[in-house]
Amino acid sequence: MSISVVLFTSDLRLHDHPPLRAALDGTELTVPLFVRDRAVDGAGFAVPNRLAFLADCLRDLDAGLRERGGRLVVREGDLVDQVCKVVTEADADEVHMASDVSAHAQRREEQLRRALESEGVRLHVHDTVTTAVAPGAVTPAGSDHFAVFTPYFRRWADELVRDALGAPRRVRVPDGVGSEPLPSRDEMRGRSEGLAAGGEQEGRKRLTAWLRGPVSAYEERHDDLAGDATSHLSPHLHFGTLSPVELVHRARRAGGPGADAFVRQLAWRDFHRQVLAARPDAGSADYRPRHDRWRSEREARDDVEAWKEGRTGYPVVDAAMRQLRHEGWMHNRGRLLTASFLAKTLYVDWRVGARHFLDLLVDGDVANNQLNWQWVAGTGTDTRPNRVLNPVTQAKRYDPDGGYVRRWVPELAGVEGRAVHEPWRLPDDERAALDYPDPIIDLSDGLARFKQARGR
Repeated sequence: MSISVVLFTSDLRLHDHPPLRAALDGTELTVPLFVRDRAVDGAGFAVPNRLAFLADCLRDLDAGLRERGGRLVVREGDLVDQVCKVVTEADADEVHMASDVSAHAQRREEQLRRALESEGVRLHVHDTVTTAVAPGAVTPAGSDHFAVFTPYFRRWADELVRDALGAPRRVRVPDGVGSEPLPSRDEMRGRSEGLAAGGEQEGRKRLTAWLRGPVSAYEERHDDLAGDATSHLSPHLHFGTLSPVELVHRARRAGGPGADAFVRQLAWRDFHRQVLAARPDAGSADYRPRHDRWRSEREARDDVEAWKEGRTGYPVVDAAMRQLRHEGWMHNRGRLLTASFLAKTLYVDWRVGARHFLDLLVDGDVANNQLNWQWVAGTGTDTRPNRVLNPVTQAKRYDPDGGYVRRWVPELAGVEGRAVHEPWRLPDDERAALDYPDPIIDLSDGLARFKQARGR
């Protein structure tokens, strides 16, 4: 009897899952396997918010498999060792998994391939499981990847996206393969109070609601901080409870400028993955060095702590940082503003901010997080590397009535209108009554320091 193993990683779903479909079509019995990789813990990526969301995803995946006659096998330890143990226990002939782009994932895949081949077991790695277009599928002349988004997007938009696959009707799992207990989010101490629920069912429910109406206004409202008019689907894309292939198809069917703008954001996600696949060191090293002499976290300790705590004295920056701590998520415009403030106004090494985001973001992954930070810091793919976002100007543009600030900075709830964005300009008696700090830096001073550092 032929038996296969499907290794789930960041693709925790049953709908549109090419490795699972290939395993079920090619063998009589299949072991759905998830390994809690200790190397992820050792690298500091196993943080409470993502572990809690992961627990939801694994429980939902197991429930879906059981509805189809199967179950999820969960193991913990070294991923290569655990996969090989399960292969031996099940007497499996082959292993299927999704491709990934980080340096760790690429090393892990190669180690697993060698270990399995030594046992006569074949590893099948499938593309377009966590991306709509595979990294390397489109390349410019003379290079292995696109370094600028716009020409990449033109090629990406012309690519034929494969059809989405339905969920399997039945999954048959061999006996005798043991599993550790499923984790629970309640076990994860230190998670954000407002952390959203995970799992494929939750993701599909959110997607359907998004496409039924809100997506139509996405092009006009995606930067509206107070309106919160984005999809909130990024955690589900990160954990793979939703398929980017399916999202592209469904958004294109919905049609309209909003859906087109949403598809463009999915292309940005693929763009970052093709950059990281070609340049794995971009997860920690400047993609385009600018010869910066960044302030370290130690050198800028007080400024960094004020930034992390949402006490910089710039209300829109503080609101976004407090949203991050409360929800484990932040509005995209807030991510741009807070990153620009740390990297360019405070001139702190972008890696300090990227690490803090990864400590809290439920959707934090190396490709999107690190390369977006590099884009803002001017060391990545931005074609205007010296741009600096003014938090006051940006706040007045994207939170004109101050609703976002008042929601997350209750000390300023009584300040009306746009005045909430510049509390230091209030009359002395009103300013003195607020339990809110003065700005930790004058914006003109920060801009002058950055320009000098960049030789401008």
